[in-house]
Amino acid sequence: MKKLSAEQLEELIATLKSRFEKNMKRHESIKWDDVETKLKTQTEKLWSLYEMERTEGEPDVVGYDKKSGGYIFYDCAAESPKGRRSLCYDREALDSRKEHKPQNSAIDMATDMGIEILTEEQYKELQNLGKFDLKTSSWIKTPDAIRKLKGALFCDRRYDHVFTYHNGAESYYAARGFRGSLNV
Repeated sequence: MKKLSAEQLEELIATLKSRFEKNMKRHESIKWDDVETKLKTQTEKLWSLYEMERTEGEPDVVGYDKKSGGYIFYDCAAESPKGRRSLCYDREALDSRKEHKPQNSAIDMATDMGIEILTEEQYKELQNLGKFDLKTSSWIKTPDAIRKLKGALFCDRRYDHVFTYHNGAESYYAARGFRGSLNV
């Protein structure tokens, strides 16, 4: 199990609390004390939140899952997280590139971090909480039928609208990354 030092843990909790308090519109009916209590009982998830923060995703609470009793965190950075850009979609796409391979894929990196890449529905939910990806774009979970045909989906916000696009899964761009979710 990946663990944080006491100092890293303290810094992460302080950062999450500050962001939570500054962005109450994202979670109006949720109290920080409840979130913090839950975080302290889900220590294995703290490492994933730390990774979201380290890669500049700016994770924040966006909801509560009644079914699991968990708080839902999404990456809420204004643009696709800087530490997660220039990635192709998945391992198959990465392995298919003959030259100029990116360092990683979005799906592999999300898995390594212990988070899930946002679905199209989750991405649109996020966009209801603010204006994100005005200059960048983010890979989203791609349906198997599209992926089998070597495609992958990504989203962004332009002209005050959220758009879903397609690209070859092996493509990668300096302005495209991915956003993740974590249920704590």
